Amino acid sequence: MIDIQVIASSSKGNCYRITDGYTPLLLECGLPIKKIKEALNFKLSSIAGCLVSHSHMDHVKAAKDIVKAGIGLYCSEETAEAVNVSGHRVHHVSPMKHFTIKSWTVLAFPTVHDVSGSYGYLLANGAGEKLLFLTDSSYCKYRFKGLTHLMLEANFSQAILDRNVEQGIVEEVRRKRLMESHFSIERVLDLLERNDLSSLVSIYLMHLSDENSDEENFKRLVQQKTGVPVVVC
Repeated sequence: MIDIQVIASSSKGNCYRITDGYTPLLLECGLPIKKIKEALNFKLSSIAGCLVSHSHMDHVKAAKDIVKAGIGLYCSEETAEAVNVSGHRVHHVSPMKHFTIKSWTVLAFPTVHDVSGSYGYLLANGAGEKLLFLTDSSYCKYRFKGLTHLMLEANFSQAILDRNVEQGIVEEVRRKRLMESHFSIERVLDLLERNDLSSLVSIYLMHLSDENSDEENFKRLVQQKTGVPVVVC
């Protein structure tokens, strides 16, 4: 069974540990390495690899330290260049081409963000489980079958964002950036509508905005839509 540990999920830093019972991985490393080690009970060496979505510091802060620790870093070539990380531990991932990390089979797919080389990931294991990891993207054009676990950004609600702009809480330029580079709860619900959820076990909603989201309402909407447990992180 896939197990998901949320280490951090916000604009201050993002990092998640997942395992299928055989191969532990990190998704993102956007915290100081010390905090990551503490969250892992100082068992960093147990991690088989780290998948990074894009080059913003709240997702890649510890990238160089991860590589120094002997852990493979998987990301786009653009992300590696932007972070200035290299070496035999750095694996440049190509979109829409499968690769393996021990018991995991991974597919990277392009996302729509404000930096080049941004990816989401579909991870599958030998037990037939499939985890979709999607963050920092304005939308997702792909459809997936047999998903069992979802980790989806739900950064903002369009209605809340519009109201905050009207009230002067959020500037118009920031609204434009959020809409063009982040996943909204409306996009989450649309993705749920368009994909095969017959095997779905759990959903994690990530990277919620402090100003432009409503945790309780987001959780309620997604639970009503799917009937599966929802964790807001």
